[in-house]
Amino acid sequence: MIRCQLVLASDNPARLAAFYSTLCDSKATEAAGSGVWNLNLPTGGLLQIYRPSRLRPQPPSAARLALCLHCRDVQALGEQALALGARMDEPLRKEVFGAELWLQDPEGNRLLLLSLTQPA
Repeated sequence: MIRCQLVLASDNPARLAAFYSTLCDSKATEAAGSGVWNLNLPTGGLLQIYRPSRLRPQPPSAARLALCLHCRDVQALGEQALALGARMDEPLRKEVFGAELWLQDPEGNRLLLLSLTQPA
């Protein structure tokens, strides 16, 4: 069986886990005192936040991959994210498919807040 999960390297896993836990309204738990935090995502799957080994070089962060949180109210969730330490990349945009807001989480990872227009 193959399982898919997201892993996110972090300088401060507990703080970043608290950020995503609040935004996703899901409890983050530390894996047996390891400093690795697990967050069950609302739609299924797992986000694992960890501190990478300092014994090997870390690749530069790629700007092409981002975590996307689907929500009903992009503006309200965006305001909450900003209050929790996120930074805005681009202002809220309304598109034919809905609304999107591009942010950076407190550690500079790309984060897309997305609300899709429901078909009539």
